[in-house]
Amino acid sequence: MNPFAIPLSYSLRNLWVRRMTTFLTAMGMALVVYVFAAVLMLDAGLRHTLVSTGEHDNMVVTRQGSATEIQSSIDRGQAAIVSAFPEVASELEPQASRETVVLVNLRKRSTGKASNVVVRGLDSTGIAMRRQVRVIEGRQFRPGSEEIMVGIASARQFEGLGLGESVRFGGRSWTVVGYFDGGRSGFDSEVWSDGEILRQSFRRTNYSSLVVRLMDPSAGDQFAQRLADDPRLPLKAKSERLYYEEQSETLSRFIKILGLTLTVIFSIGAVIGATITMQSAVATRVGEIGTLRAIGFQRQAILLAFLAEAVFLSLVGGVVGLAMASLMQAFEFSTTNFQSFSELSFGFVLTPGIVLQALGFSMVMGVLGGMLPAWRASRIAIVEALRAA
Repeated sequence: MNPFAIPLSYSLRNLWVRRMTTFLTAMGMALVVYVFAAVLMLDAGLRHTLVSTGEHDNMVVTRQGSATEIQSSIDRGQAAIVSAFPEVASELEPQASRETVVLVNLRKRSTGKASNVVVRGLDSTGIAMRRQVRVIEGRQFRPGSEEIMVGIASARQFEGLGLGESVRFGGRSWTVVGYFDGGRSGFDSEVWSDGEILRQSFRRTNYSSLVVRLMDPSAGDQFAQRLADDPRLPLKAKSERLYYEEQSETLSRFIKILGLTLTVIFSIGAVIGATITMQSAVATRVGEIGTLRAIGFQRQAILLAFLAEAVFLSLVGGVVGLAMASLMQAFEFSTTNFQSFSELSFGFVLTPGIVLQALGFSMVMGVLGGMLPAWRASRIAIVEALRAA
């Protein structure tokens, strides 16, 4: 007989014998794991939405010191110089999109309250450079017209953005002529119009940003350095993916801090619940513990058996919590992006890394909740245990 090993079936059987208590404790842990996993999934969904907005071979050029396109300004001469850089791809003309980004205030369908929406003014080159975007209903806006096409998330959320409807901003009335799908990217939360007409409407002569496609995606650093070395250009360049990833940092930090704070508070209750459950199990099985010690099992074996029981209990809760959290992938979340101060829609994304983190977190709760009762069980004297039996 191995004095250091009690079969795992012993621990599993005891959980089944106390199945009502096991169920209630596991559900408490499941709720904590659900909150923990949901927070991580929401953050992953935010990052996925914004990172997928960028193309790997596109560079975003903005003014030095600006954090977003909305704060940036590039004049026409600067845009022409950058478009002529040798790293920029060309198909009859340079693959450069001169874009203007403004915020307009529209009412939400669900609440009637106003919120900011990004309106992006661009041309056919800019649309073609966003490979993940496709028109799913209606058509693209006509150049030089007061027409707009709307991302599917914005169409669902805001009044006046239905197909064929008109919405007023910038002193003009704009007609919705199409819906586009940005492939669950940040573009889904935008409205697109003709760039020149949008600049006229808001009395602007400069662009907000310049998006260029590189001939060689690996030439991004070279392009950025050429831009930094040119004294005529107080501009900076970042890969489009990196640019949009940085746009998620502030909101991502807020989600994590708020969510993980709630998780820690709830987990304390779950650990206390597991401790009470395991203490009760020890109290009702004192005679059983004495018998195990009498037939040769040492203290370490008793401790590990009860600790394994607590870990199994937490894993049940972890699996159930993950199953509940996975259902959140069917829902979409909308909030204000603190970087751009505009409405952004994104979903919950469950990744293998989140699954491992959630199960690991549940096991930690099991160990913390079961350690004290397991240690107490291992310290019960044989004589005292057999007398109690």
